[in-house]
Amino acid sequence: AVVVHVVASGAGFVEDLDESFKENRKDDIWLVDFYAPWCGHCKKLEPVWNEVGIEMRNMGSPVKVGKMDATSFSSIASEFGVRGYPTIKLLKGDLAYNYRGPRTKDDIVEFANRVAGEPLIRPLPSQHMFEHVQKRHRVLFVYVGGESPLKEKYIEVASELIVYTYFFSASEDVLPEYVTLPELPAVMVFKDGTYFVYDEYEDGDLSSWINRERFQGYLHVDGFTLYELGDTGKLVAIAVIDDKNSSVEHTRLKSIIQEVARDYRDHFHRDFQFGHMDGNDYINSLLMDDLTIPTIVVLNTSNQQYFLPDRHIESTEDMVQFINNILDGTAEAQGGDGLLQRIKRIIYDAKSTIVSVFKSSPLLGCFLFGLPLGVISIMCYGICTADTEGEVFEHEGAKKESGDRELTDEGSEEEQEEEKNGKYTELSDGELKQKDIMEKKKD
Repeated sequence: AVVVHVVASGAGFVEDLDESFKENRKDDIWLVDFYAPWCGHCKKLEPVWNEVGIEMRNMGSPVKVGKMDATSFSSIASEFGVRGYPTIKLLKGDLAYNYRGPRTKDDIVEFANRVAGEPLIRPLPSQHMFEHVQKRHRVLFVYVGGESPLKEKYIEVASELIVYTYFFSASEDVLPEYVTLPELPAVMVFKDGTYFVYDEYEDGDLSSWINRERFQGYLHVDGFTLYELGDTGKLVAIAVIDDKNSSVEHTRLKSIIQEVARDYRDHFHRDFQFGHMDGNDYINSLLMDDLTIPTIVVLNTSNQQYFLPDRHIESTEDMVQFINNILDGTAEAQGGDGLLQRIKRIIYDAKSTIVSVFKSSPLLGCFLFGLPLGVISIMCYGICTADTEGEVFEHEGAKKESGDRELTDEGSEEEQEEEKNGKYTELSDGELKQKDIMEKKKD
C-alpha cells in the first residue's frame, strides 16, 4: 500500500506521497501537487490544496488528493513530466492530465471532477437536462448525431481537451427550438447566449476549433488568461482600465469592447478575443512601454506584436474601423519577437529587476549591485594606476640612461682634448720600460 502521512484539517485530508506511490497509484484516481519546499508559489498553494482535500472528501469523490516533494523524489517527478513547481496533475490509469487553470479551490475541484468523471462524453437525454447543463456551464460543446467519423474525432479531441471544458452529446430533438442545423452529424458550441456550428471547411481542424472556442467572447483578462489565449491563435482586443475608477472614460472604453464582442461576433469571433484588463502594470511589462490608462491595445500573442489606435476610440464604429485596419494590414504593428526586441527585453527585464530590488529593499540593492560595482571600480583604478606608474618609471629610466650617455660622451671629448695637447698618452709596456731607461740616463 502507499505509505502516507495524513494532513488532517476538519473532515478532509491530503496524503503525503513517497516512492511507493509509483507502483500503487493505478489502483485509484489521484490529484497530486508536485511541489518544492523552497518554492514560494508552492507555499501559497498549500492552504488551498488542503481545502481541495477537504472538499473532495466531503463530496464523496473517488479522487484521492495527494502531494509529493518533487525534490526528494525527483526520479518519479521526472517520469510524470514535472518541469516546474508547483505542478498539478490528475493521474487516471495510464493517463496524466495537467492542470493549467487558476489556483483556486473551486477551479481545481471542478477540474478534478470533470476529468475523473465518466463517461468522457456525457449524454443529454432530455430538454430539461440540456437546460440544466446550459445554466451551469458558460461554454458548452455538444455532438449531435449518430455514429460517424466526426464522432470518433470528437471523442479523440475530448480525451485531449477535457482538461479545459466539458463535452456532451445529444439528439436533435433535445436542442433548443432556436437551433437550426444545416446537416447531421454536427458539433456545436453554446456560449454568449448563442451558438456556433463547426464547419470543417472554414474552421479547419476540430481540435484547433474547440481550443479557439472554449472561451467566452468577452473576458476579464489577466496574465494567466493571456497565456491560455496564446493557444487560440486569436488577436486579443483589450480595454486597459482601472476597475475602481467609475469615470466616464474608463466605463466607456469597457462598454465599447463589450458591444463589439456582442454585436459583431459573426464578423470577428474567428479572429478576435475581447476583454478588459484591470490596471496597466502587467501590460506595461509585456509591451515594455508605459501605457496611460484608460486605453485600448490589441495583442498578437503568437508573435508578441501589438497594435495601438492612432486616435482616440470614441465609439463602437471607431473600434470596428481599428479592427478592420488591423485585418487589412493598414494598422502599424509594434513589438514582435525579432532580435532587437529580444535585446530590448533583456535590458528591460534587467532594469526592472534592479528597480524592484531597490524598491523592496534599498540596503539589499546597495549590497547586491553596489559591492560588485565598487570592486570593479577598484580594479579599474588599480589597472589605470599601474599603467601610469609604469610610464613614470620608464620615463625616469630613459632620463637616467640619457644622462649616462651624456657623461660618457663628455668624458670622451676631454680625453680627446688631453691626447691632442699631450697631457695624456697611452703607452705599451715596452715603451714604458724604454722611457724609464732614458729618464735614468738623464739623471
